[in-house]
Amino acid sequence: MQATDRLAKGSMGAANREGTQEVTANEYVQLKSLVRNAGLLEKNPGHYAVKLAINLGLLALSIAVLTLVDNIWIQLLNAAFLAFVTVQLCFLGHDLGHEQVFRSVRNNDRLGLFVSFLVGINRTWWVEKHNQHHGNPNDLELDPDINLPLIAFSEDQARSMKGIPRLIVRHQAFLFYPLLCLEGFVLKVSGIQYIFGNRLKFPVAEPIMVAGHIVIYLGLVFLSLPFWHGLLFIAVNQFVIGLYIGSTFAPNHKGMLVLDGKAPLDFLRKQVLTSRNVKSSRLNDYLYGGLNYQIEHHLFPGMPRNRLKEAQEIVMPFCRDHSISYYETGIMHSQKEILQFLNHVSAPLRA
Repeated sequence: MQATDRLAKGSMGAANREGTQEVTANEYVQLKSLVRNAGLLEKNPGHYAVKLAINLGLLALSIAVLTLVDNIWIQLLNAAFLAFVTVQLCFLGHDLGHEQVFRSVRNNDRLGLFVSFLVGINRTWWVEKHNQHHGNPNDLELDPDINLPLIAFSEDQARSMKGIPRLIVRHQAFLFYPLLCLEGFVLKVSGIQYIFGNRLKFPVAEPIMVAGHIVIYLGLVFLSLPFWHGLLFIAVNQFVIGLYIGSTFAPNHKGMLVLDGKAPLDFLRKQVLTSRNVKSSRLNDYLYGGLNYQIEHHLFPGMPRNRLKEAQEIVMPFCRDHSISYYETGIMHSQKEILQFLNHVSAPLRA
């Protein structure tokens, strides 16, 4: 299906029509009961212990290569490898932010702070921003993930752009992936900015974790490599982090139904209609950190990622039985739809 066709079916008019159906919160209660009775909301710390151990081992391997190998080409490959490991750790931090790992909030926070140190992203900033997104997915007024300075997600947003941002948005479909390369920097810088002037859940530990990451990261790079090689290593590492994390998060909602804060959608429909799943395979599940089950994740954000596939077997037929559009597609097609959507909403600037 073309992106413009999906936009037509997913316009605000369509949202209003679906929202005016006689819907009760009972549907979500029924669905959650099915999921809970299947044991899918039970925490599974053993699964995450294995994930953490594997990624710590891969991180140690990357650091060993950085400090022991004197070959710039191998180091550039290592920079990309370190980016892959970093994003895998980001997925773990994401799950800890949703308290998927432990029953104890304190234990989720403690391990979350450690992961924050490993990846260099401030925990309170990420959790607050991400929770706001979960409560208001694809809402132009309320979702921080679609209120960005250099990308438009509606024609009105595109028209409101001025200066250089307007020029970028005009060609945003072509510039999307280059812009994603900056996402690693943006996540780190935004988290650092948040530390100053905002209330942190852990006002002492969080700045120490972020500062410690920066000092050790830069120290390892520049003590192991000549200055210009070190800069090149950092550039490749951060660009690949941004491209990888951006490419795995973008299919979740980009190109799906966009809301304006006024559509009368109940929780179940709001989460399902604004989300896109990427078809499952062992490789996809690993590469996406479970986020390819975006519909199930948004319906049950506290569910451990290794339960999402089983949840899909309940959620998909439930949506079908209740006439709720459940959308899933492949990796390449999801990226194609995103680009078509971005091209569509920026079209008025090229007219």
